[in-house]
Amino acid sequence: MGNNADTWESVLNNFDEEMWMQHFRVSRDTFEYVLQLLKPSLQRKTTGWRKPVEPRLRFAVVLWWYTTPSEYRTISCLFGLGISAVSMLVRQVTYALKTTLCKRFIYLSHGQRLQKSIDGIAACGYKMCAGAIDGCHIPILKPHVDQAAYCNCKGWHSIVLQDIVDHNFCFTDVYVGWPGRTHDARVLANSPLYHMAEAQDGYLFPHEKSMVVDGVEVPIHLIGDVAYLLKKWLMKGFPNDQNPNHNQSTFNYCLSSARMVVENAFGRLKGCWRCLLKRNDVDTENLSDLCLACGNKEPYKQDRHLYGGECFQKS
Repeated sequence: MGNNADTWESVLNNFDEEMWMQHFRVSRDTFEYVLQLLKPSLQRKTTGWRKPVEPRLRFAVVLWWYTTPSEYRTISCLFGLGISAVSMLVRQVTYALKTTLCKRFIYLSHGQRLQKSIDGIAACGYKMCAGAIDGCHIPILKPHVDQAAYCNCKGWHSIVLQDIVDHNFCFTDVYVGWPGRTHDARVLANSPLYHMAEAQDGYLFPHEKSMVVDGVEVPIHLIGDVAYLLKKWLMKGFPNDQNPNHNQSTFNYCLSSARMVVENAFGRLKGCWRCLLKRNDVDTENLSDLCLACGNKEPYKQDRHLYGGECFQKS
């Protein structure tokens, strides 16, 4: 097993920008930017004769694990660390990413960012929409208790990741942790987002202007599929099994076209961070943190200096 400092030095010196992106899924500049944000959380003091792993190597090890389907043993050999050390770093860096970056990068749009989201989705033919909401399943190991609750409709064990996505495929709200068998509508009904909107008389963006169409107020809202309840702040299409007329079918087409951003965002998330694509050895509680950590990637890659706000998570 090689020396971890030598291994990291080799990576640092020999990777060109393309190879760096392939292995870490972020540019060198973004890597350094996020590292500076995480450094206070990742810094460790030297105790006795053992020198701690430097923050740069900690972050690199975990990003490498995020982006590849490699097991801890493979990462251990690559970076010259013990298997238990890799497992510990995954937990520590994931927690640091969640606590340091979530409130900075994942938040409901407002101001100029909200207007850009509305304009971006309006370009798809659907107006007054701040984003699309949906849920996806993240594979987990079969739990020791309540196994039936975590077995989803496709027959494998998972937890539900609910996200709101804007026109740039960026997550603006993340709520994760419910067992895979839970219906999407129930997940939403128990989320802080739902309670916040209901507490504001059904307005998710109470300080923004509404549009009036044929005498009907249309506030800024989200769009979702037929699994969700129809709300003032959440729109879904007409049921296809009720033979919608031409106008209703046109509306469904426009809504469906705009809602594709959330489907594409889930594909990008799992395509970029392969640790969410397949079942891994992380326990269920830590996997929720992992989803939040990976959900930060698109915002800080696209506009890392401007985003800030808050993130919701199931406790």
